[in-house]
Amino acid sequence: MSTKAGGGDGREQINEQAVVNMYGTMRTELNQIYSKITELEMEVSEHSLVIGAIQPLDPSRRCYRMIGGVLVERTIREVLPAVQRNKAGLEEVVLRLNEALEKKKKDITEFELKYKIRIRKPDGDVKDDGGRKEWSAQGVLVGPASD
Repeated sequence: MSTKAGGGDGREQINEQAVVNMYGTMRTELNQIYSKITELEMEVSEHSLVIGAIQPLDPSRRCYRMIGGVLVERTIREVLPAVQRNKAGLEEVVLRLNEALEKKKKDITEFELKYKIRIRKPDGDVKDDGGRKEWSAQGVLVGPASD
């Protein structure tokens, strides 16, 4: 006959900690998606600036383009379509990341509702139906897992 240290409460604590960890992971993934979208939107903006600058110029004019860390000499006629294709590709990736972002937001909302997660405000107050304050080292509060 074996018993766990801490009795039956230990299992509930492990479940609660697992939920907190999963929630933290989901929030981290959400932040990573936001960061990647911001980064790619900046690249799209840079591509737009380049397109706007070289489009009105003579297509046979010499220009330079960085390819794989190497600066190569090309003509605007050769570079402009490549920059436009890259911009279109980046816009497609941003669109897909926005879809993934919305799905992740929905997943997090469902997870919050399922486990009754409430976010602690910076001053430590938690908005709760019972009007009581709860505290958590991670800034995440989890209700009972067995509701």
